[in-house]
Amino acid sequence: MVPMMNHRADAEWPMHGMAEDARPALAEALARGPAALATIIALDGGGPRPVGTQMVFGVEIVSGFLSGGCIEADVEAHARACLADGGPRRLVYGEGSPWPDIRLLCGARIEILVERIMPDDAAVQTLLDLARRRLPAFWVSDGARRLCGEEPLAPWSGAFERAHDPRTRLLVVGGDPTALAVASLGAQSGFETTLIRPKGPSSPPPLPGVAYRRDGVDVALADISLDAWTAVAVCGHDPEQDHAALLAALPSAAPYVGLLGARRRLPERLARLRADGLSERDLIKLRAPIGLDLGGKAPFEVAVAVIGEVIATRQGQPALSRRAVQA
Repeated sequence: MVPMMNHRADAEWPMHGMAEDARPALAEALARGPAALATIIALDGGGPRPVGTQMVFGVEIVSGFLSGGCIEADVEAHARACLADGGPRRLVYGEGSPWPDIRLLCGARIEILVERIMPDDAAVQTLLDLARRRLPAFWVSDGARRLCGEEPLAPWSGAFERAHDPRTRLLVVGGDPTALAVASLGAQSGFETTLIRPKGPSSPPPLPGVAYRRDGVDVALADISLDAWTAVAVCGHDPEQDHAALLAALPSAAPYVGLLGARRRLPERLARLRADGLSERDLIKLRAPIGLDLGGKAPFEVAVAVIGEVIATRQGQPALSRRAVQA
């Protein structure tokens, strides 16, 4: 699983920067005491990280990154000072910065809000509760006052608004090396990943960060509940199992459903799905053969193609995908 935070022993290698979602680290930091949250609230000149990117600082915890390494140490110094006195900071790097010796190689101007958050803060408790319930959250803060809710909030003068989606969930059906590679890379990419292998071994696969289910595909998918932040990768070699997975996944809210298999078999698979009641609206969601067309066939080559296609779908780049049925 992708490391979420740095407990200072690995400071020479910034593994803490691999975490994109600040909420898990924020929850861990608040379990130990107050935390400082640093957020990019304005950006000019095309910096390496977008507006809304966050870092968390707490007791022996650092998570996230805000640039290519140009400013993180200085931001941490301000965050530690914020933790000590409670006063929010607005930091500017690049043009107009009071610290001209800190140079941004990208030439960008970055403005960052640093705020201290206490463990009993109502807004952050709402934020973390919505994350646990896999619901969107809308966060508004000026560093001294903050609100969070399920619906968009009207920001006041000087406040910054950030939307948080639920964590991307990846469900992989299958148990061969390709399915294992897709599940492994999904977990490394920060996805909440589950491998579903009906009647599989009683022991889980040796894949860090991958949950495991061995019940029937239809039961597992119904129990997990396929929401709008779920991707389903059907990587089995059992036609009945694959069909059951597609029947459950395609009519659901899951925006991505991919199927591993030969293109020449698609017409009969689609015909069977139509015969079992799936509409063209359902079928147009299907990506098959699964993954971006990168040309690779080895397990991790397919995994890269699948994870890339999931990301493309999430980022609104459907033209990169191979759909079984054209719109």
